[in-house]
Amino acid sequence: SRSKLTETVDVCFQQAKFSYLHMKYLFFSWLAVFVGSWIVYVEYSSYTELCRGHDCKNSICDKYRKGVIDGSACSSLCEKGTLYLGKCFTAKPKSQVYSGSWGDLEGVIKCQMEDAPHYDLGSEMEPRKESAAFNKPTKGTSVEKFREMILNHLKAKVGDQANLADLATQVLAITDANKDGHISLPEAHSTWALLQLNEFLLALVLQDREHTPKLLGFCGDLYVMEKVPHSPLYGVSLPWIVEVWMPAGLRHSMDQWFTPSWPHKAKISIGLLELVEDVFHGTFGSFLMCDVSAASFGYNDRHDLKVMDARYIVPEAIFQEDIRQQRCEADEDCVYGADCLTSCDLTKHRCTPEVTRPNLAKACEALKDYVLRGAPSDVREELEKQLYACVTLKGSAEQMEIEHSLILNNLKTLLWKKISHTKDS
Repeated sequence: SRSKLTETVDVCFQQAKFSYLHMKYLFFSWLAVFVGSWIVYVEYSSYTELCRGHDCKNSICDKYRKGVIDGSACSSLCEKGTLYLGKCFTAKPKSQVYSGSWGDLEGVIKCQMEDAPHYDLGSEMEPRKESAAFNKPTKGTSVEKFREMILNHLKAKVGDQANLADLATQVLAITDANKDGHISLPEAHSTWALLQLNEFLLALVLQDREHTPKLLGFCGDLYVMEKVPHSPLYGVSLPWIVEVWMPAGLRHSMDQWFTPSWPHKAKISIGLLELVEDVFHGTFGSFLMCDVSAASFGYNDRHDLKVMDARYIVPEAIFQEDIRQQRCEADEDCVYGADCLTSCDLTKHRCTPEVTRPNLAKACEALKDYVLRGAPSDVREELEKQLYACVTLKGSAEQMEIEHSLILNNLKTLLWKKISHTKDS
């Protein structure tokens, strides 16, 4: 009788244990399904909110078919179907970015989606309303009048430079997309819209240099740029759930693991220093680099630096004009992008126009860990000394032009001497 009772208790215990384990299994299974579903929902929602390239394409093609816009990419995008939107790389909904293929060419397709206030410091320093409307120039505008519009616009953007007439001529040459010797009103609408964008303007200004991807074609304010095969400048893309839990120090170290050999890094670094030279007192005025992060740059198979995202490389004249109007209570209110900070004049509660750090200091900050890691022992100490002197530069480049030029040239010379005799150069 006692043994039967014991057996009964054991059976009940085993059943209770099984029931508990079963419930525990069910609970964690449902929890896993719930969390998985939530992650899929969040990822899908964020993708559909960000990636609206096909809406952008439909809007552009609708305007093309109505005869409002025209350009070298319109027929391939809207009629022949030979220009395809591939993978979405969009970071902000109003500026769509996709990989693309155009016949045998691989490129990056960029398309503007929605209106934003004129020169909104909280987003991008670009007037969006005018470009989206495609209403300028108006019907009946002569080519000479359009040329004058372009010249005045360029003056407003980069200041009254001596050779702006040459740049206006280049703009008109690009406008004649079908190369028939005539500029149509739809072609002019497209070019005027593109001229409102910092990235397009910079591509024009630096088109003879190697640091900006080449413009392959356009339709309205959708344009196709040459693909940069290696981007970002350094680092590795990780799933967001890994990013959340990974310590910042480990993440920073991982970014530096996935980089080319040191001679290749030295050549890429020289490219960034040359870009700083090109945008400071360049042929068509000065530009400020307001986001000098790894994500803004890449490089090609020859290890030539390429600008990936030029939205935050802005004409200095436009930046100064706009930042002066910005109300402030502290210096932190006077910032554009990640890296263009001015100070707050507390007597007027307005931002001052001069940036606190020049482009070169910001470039050296981005390069410091990148180029020091793996540097040969015979140059490391001098390289570190030059980089730290560079990082501590303050004030605008005009205020300290001699020191700025000296440090830049010293860095380029030091790196070039070390690699000039190798095949990596």
